[in-house]
Amino acid sequence: MDFRILGPVEAWHGDDRVALSGSKVHTVLAALLLARGRVVSDSRLSSLLWGWDPPATANAQIYTYISRLRKHLGDEVEIVRQQPGYRFVTNSSRVDLHRFEAQAKEGRECLQRQQFERAGELLRSALDLWQGPALANVTEHLQDVELQPLEEARSRALENRIDADLALGRHEQIIAELTALVAEYPAHERLRAQLMTALYRCGRQSDALLAYHEGRKVLAEQLGVDPGAALDLTYQAVLGGELGQESPAPMASGRHPEIPAMLPPDIDDFIGRSAELATLASVIAPAGTRDSSRPRRILLTGMGGIGKTALAVHAAHAGAHHYPDGQLYVDLRGPDGVPREPRQVLVMLLRALGEPALSEGRPITDDLEELVRLYRTRTSGKRLLILLDNAVNERQLGPLLPGSADAAVVVTCHTQLTRVAGSYTLALPPLDDAEALALLASAAGRSRIAADRDAAADLVAYCAGLPLALRIAGARLASRPHWPAAWLARRLSDPWTRLAELTFRDLSMREVLLPSLRLLDGHARSMLAGLGGIGVGPFSVGWAAARFGVSETEAEIGLESLVDAALLEISGVDREGRLQYRCHELVRLYAATQGHPNTTPTVPPLRAHAAK
Repeated sequence: MDFRILGPVEAWHGDDRVALSGSKVHTVLAALLLARGRVVSDSRLSSLLWGWDPPATANAQIYTYISRLRKHLGDEVEIVRQQPGYRFVTNSSRVDLHRFEAQAKEGRECLQRQQFERAGELLRSALDLWQGPALANVTEHLQDVELQPLEEARSRALENRIDADLALGRHEQIIAELTALVAEYPAHERLRAQLMTALYRCGRQSDALLAYHEGRKVLAEQLGVDPGAALDLTYQAVLGGELGQESPAPMASGRHPEIPAMLPPDIDDFIGRSAELATLASVIAPAGTRDSSRPRRILLTGMGGIGKTALAVHAAHAGAHHYPDGQLYVDLRGPDGVPREPRQVLVMLLRALGEPALSEGRPITDDLEELVRLYRTRTSGKRLLILLDNAVNERQLGPLLPGSADAAVVVTCHTQLTRVAGSYTLALPPLDDAEALALLASAAGRSRIAADRDAAADLVAYCAGLPLALRIAGARLASRPHWPAAWLARRLSDPWTRLAELTFRDLSMREVLLPSLRLLDGHARSMLAGLGGIGVGPFSVGWAAARFGVSETEAEIGLESLVDAALLEISGVDREGRLQYRCHELVRLYAATQGHPNTTPTVPPLRAHAAK
């Protein structure tokens, strides 16, 4: 079976088109295909079908559309109900978008290797898969979200195909096509540079210069900017008579750089966080209704082990296809946990972006301002997805933010940073019990967990909703097939040794909490140690002041330092409007085991099983 979305959304059995009727059914099919095997939640389907105003019977209607698709598509594909939505399994079926992306990628790589004939063939074949505007028969809500990145990918493939034609000396054949494209997209600088190149090689130098000045005027009037480096470089080449007959149009770097793909591997069994994933997707995925001048930046905050990196990487993989210029990733802490200097990180990023000096082994400046200027020049106008993991503070992060709104930036950190908090800040809570149990079962084996529900419930409680703790517990069970879940639950039931037990190979809850501890001054460290025996209930600044024998002002400063380090959370306010604080269970045990006097851990009651 063949599926098409590069034009009207259609399904084909051989030479016969499957009879699907109505934009809603086509929208559901397109949404499932675009998810590339991932689960599409009911809430996302609802928003793609009806926008902000879904009917009261939305879920029932979605089920009806799914049933129709199952009936018409038959057994060659599967539409699996998997909470919180549906997943489309194509099996051996083909999707035109996947073929387009594969051929466009191979064509781009051939272009980089100067295999121009092969590049042209592949890119032409990829573009021939388009049967008109993509997603032509779906709702406007889906088009708003998905159409722009598809059109952008087509535009990039077209530009690369034109580069191959120019390199093969076909400038006369493509002038009419380029003239029409520039008229349709007058502010598109690369197309205009290609037109100037073709005109010059046809002996029309004056027309090439006129095309530049017309473009300069359009950019100034429509966008209020000057021409970019690529267009200026072409202009200078025309003036100097430097445009040879067998090369693509000049680029800012003078060559076609490799596309960086630096994301860590995705987690195959990612569980939960559907609401947070939807928020991330709304920032990462370019939408036609978005204010394009607003930076796409989001900060994920939360305590160590809460799953910030796993969520960010999973969302980045899901949205990577929106960013044809590549994906950058840097862990802003070294293997020893020490924060990396911005200069070191910028050199890593510039190397990935193909900075000529680094690619050719030449020395590069160590001046921070110059490195920032180079970085923002290399990222300007590029659709990049940048994941900055484990940021420490604004001083470290500021130089690493690109200057344009074309790139999306995801930052993970233990606390809020003002340089990105103006866009979106997403604080991650612990997983609820259902998600925690599902994650434990995924890591340990569903049959192991199903065999002893009471022990599983205790393990979930001992891990207190932290994904890392749950993965460690699950990994320990998976590595010891002869261990019953009850055996590990009994080991974790002792609060004094629980953190030591939550260790597996290079994973350790205690080590994950250490970086937060390093952020504290002596006063805050003393307060943390004194919180080890307070129990799980919320408490006020007044209570803390009395406990530690300090003024309320001093107590508040210390408590806010713990909040900033993600070792304490604000749980609400009392009737008098005073802030209430709460210490996470594993942080409290961490504090209790730091050797502070009179800190006997207070453990919340669990099932009777834990005392066996």
